[in-house]
Amino acid sequence: MLPDLTIPLLIAILLAALLLEPLARLIRIPHSALLALAGFAGSWLLVSQNIDTGLRWHNFRDLVFHVFLPVLIFNSALRMNLRLLLHNLVPVLLLSVPLVLLSALITGALLFTGIHHPAGFPWISALVAGALLAGTEPFNSNELSPGNAAPGRLRTLMEGESLFSDVTTIVLFTLLLGLATGSGETVAGWRPALAEFLRMSAGGLAVGTAAGLISMLLTRWLDRFAMISLVIAWSSYLVAENVFGVSGVMATLASGLFTGYAARAARQQQGLREVHAWWSHLAWISGSMLFVLAGATFTLAMFEQRWLAMLIGTGAVLLTRWLGIRIAAGVTGLLPGQQPIPPGYRTLMVFGSLRGSVTLALALSLPTDLEGWWTVQSIAYGVVLFSLLVQAPAVEPLLRHLRARQKI
Repeated sequence: MLPDLTIPLLIAILLAALLLEPLARLIRIPHSALLALAGFAGSWLLVSQNIDTGLRWHNFRDLVFHVFLPVLIFNSALRMNLRLLLHNLVPVLLLSVPLVLLSALITGALLFTGIHHPAGFPWISALVAGALLAGTEPFNSNELSPGNAAPGRLRTLMEGESLFSDVTTIVLFTLLLGLATGSGETVAGWRPALAEFLRMSAGGLAVGTAAGLISMLLTRWLDRFAMISLVIAWSSYLVAENVFGVSGVMATLASGLFTGYAARAARQQQGLREVHAWWSHLAWISGSMLFVLAGATFTLAMFEQRWLAMLIGTGAVLLTRWLGIRIAAGVTGLLPGQQPIPPGYRTLMVFGSLRGSVTLALALSLPTDLEGWWTVQSIAYGVVLFSLLVQAPAVEPLLRHLRARQKI
């Protein structure tokens, strides 16, 4: 049973999210950053009054893996235009699978070397940190000024990469965390680990594809797109995780892509608008709660004691992102039939790719029996705050600069 204060606390979080949204527009900072700061202030106030909210680590983990992530992944997949995605599938998959794995490895190596404390921050913990930092989120195009929109192909590249890289990140994080804490199946060596990663991913995609095909049939018989999407999103996740032991988020990704395609193929615009509105509200609620809850776990001690680790993490993320974009652009340019990635696109893909909701969600779910968990969480928070407070506000001036120089 939930503690007495949990429901009022969740209501207060949603009310704060509503009230802070116009303030964020007024002072021109990301709404999510303001929510995190509000969560920190609210938590400090409650703790100073000796009020126990009843929220514990297992609450965070359950919320993250059974509520937040399925909603965020399904909403993004539902909105993805499969036709545009297929035109840019090679660079998207290159960035979101092999280069995510490479980014996690390099970031983990840089963190392990830079922190240089094998007893308190072992190699496996560094890899966990590298994994949760590997996924990207595109800048919010809705926060750009009218007339300064990003090019359509750039948005497709970044949104497609974000969707697939987030799922790859979650699967990799889950596998590494199980190895680090002993909660998962023991896998010795990189080849068995890679085989397990592929098994979880492919199995999840198979379950999600089956669920998506079912949703396509249901949309032909029933005029209830929103309810069908709700059932498909969570049933695909739960069946993949609990029945087949494969990746639930991969299943949610595939089912979301098929459900979105089915809704568009049905050519019922009213139903499609209802589905998008339904999932927009769910994603807004999940994202708002996620940032407030993450802010509630911020402590001043993190920034006082782990500031160097945060700086190393931020530098490692930017470096690996630059390297990944260079590799992807080079490989794409060499392949026949592939449209090159222009230099201006590359610049925006480096600096406009943020760390946000998925990174925070995974950081919130970290178990306290992970060696160096507090360091890993501190690094994640530092990188996310840099994304929100430095990178996000700089996107629009950078976009104007590149457009003035005719690079996009």
